[in-house]
Amino acid sequence: PSCPPRRASDLQPTAAGGVISGRVVPRASKNQVQGILGDALKIRLQAPPVEGKANEALVRFLAESLDIPPRSVRLLSGETGRNKRILLAGMDAGQASTRLGISARA
Repeated sequence: PSCPPRRASDLQPTAAGGVISGRVVPRASKNQVQGILGDALKIRLQAPPVEGKANEALVRFLAESLDIPPRSVRLLSGETGRNKRILLAGMDAGQASTRLGISARA
């Protein structure tokens, strides 16, 4: 059983939008935000980590979860690893944290 995340100290406001750190777990049974792992949001995705499929699934999942267009979700780093930095363009950290159920960095 997963509990909703409570805090991600690495959810940062920037001029372009909110930036989150994520730890992606591919090949999960379902797409979900599982919680906080250290300073990163732990995100489980059904997609396999091949040919960018997990990255595409991550963009789609976050866009749907945050109710923003997929073009507003951009991978800043971590294309080939599990640790990612993701820009949520046009969305401030407060909005993102509210929609994801976490609290932003003070």
